[in-house]
Amino acid sequence: MLFDLDALPTASRYKLLTATVVPRPIAWVVTQDAAGVLNAAPYSFFNVFGSDPPIIGLGIGNRPSGVPKDTMANILATGQFTICLVTEAALPEMNITAADFAAGVDELAEAGLATLPSTKVAPPRLAVSPVAMECTLFQTVTLGASHSLVLGQVRAMHVRDEAVMDAARCYIDSPALGLVGRMHGAGWYTRLEDRLEVKRASAAQLAEQGKG
Repeated sequence: MLFDLDALPTASRYKLLTATVVPRPIAWVVTQDAAGVLNAAPYSFFNVFGSDPPIIGLGIGNRPSGVPKDTMANILATGQFTICLVTEAALPEMNITAADFAAGVDELAEAGLATLPSTKVAPPRLAVSPVAMECTLFQTVTLGASHSLVLGQVRAMHVRDEAVMDAARCYIDSPALGLVGRMHGAGWYTRLEDRLEVKRASAAQLAEQGKG
């Protein structure tokens, strides 16, 4: 079935993309405004885009009214934010912070979320998250009239001790983190427990097998 995205409305494009680009990692973004009021909101248009420098990307849309969301406004105002990753146990609290609260509402207080101090940026990190990244704004890219891509440079990362296999080598036990990802449709998530390993073959090995 061919879908012509050039001819489809925005809502239909969204449905197709979110139903097929799965699972998507979830960035639980913590920011604060110039007065120090905290904001937390989850975004699944999120991934890592480089390691030198270490860059993550967030797709952030405006409110239906066209006004930028608090996350975007705070990042532009302060240039700082933290990204916390989401476990299955934290889904109820994350879901509360996804609600469409009025501007200036402290979602962390609404969800009863405790914080821990960051080391290089002002916004704190969420104590419930097994991974937290301290980020500074690297670049913003306008994507149409209502969306922007925020590129952040990761300055520091906190990983729960029991998931660190070898700190000197930066070996992390990913399954031990217990993270979840976003799936198709509203309200759907996936556990990341079903895994398979496929070792990458070299060109020489493929040539020996007659496939190169």
